[in-house]
Amino acid sequence: MNSKPLINRVANSALITINLENYYPDELSFLEIDMKEFLFKELILKEKEFRAALKEMDWTQFQDKSVLLFCSTDAIIPVWAYMLFSAHLAPYAAAVYFGKKEAFLEEHYNRTLAQEDMSVYEGKRIVIKGCSDKDVPASAYVTLTKALQPFAQSIMYGEPCSTVPIFKRPRKV
Repeated sequence: MNSKPLINRVANSALITINLENYYPDELSFLEIDMKEFLFKELILKEKEFRAALKEMDWTQFQDKSVLLFCSTDAIIPVWAYMLFSAHLAPYAAAVYFGKKEAFLEEHYNRTLAQEDMSVYEGKRIVIKGCSDKDVPASAYVTLTKALQPFAQSIMYGEPCSTVPIFKRPRKV
């Protein structure tokens, strides 16, 4: 009978796990505005009615939020309509984006990861956590891998107990 204690080699390893969910924006920090709601029969922009709707809107609901402007129908919306919406949002919103949630998240991750000092991972073995509960875009994994590669000794994807090798720095001779 073996009386050796069980050792958790994963917990004792030098692996550093990076969870991209930690960079996910607070769900309450951004709002989506579908321009179809401002169109006649969700297809036609009538300038007079559009301007009136914007004038009557309570803009304080967008205070300190990132606002995502898009149109979910095949309507042709003139560029000035998005510009007008943006001008009204400017005094309230933290930021205004053109596009849906997916495009916003890609930009958010690109901007956030660009601000991180990846040199702290110099010579480290990194696991980029997979299986997230949030909508982390695939581009975030690509951006993080590219940013880590000049510094990390190795990069893996998955969970510390079951990883897929992505990159390993060649040994110096």
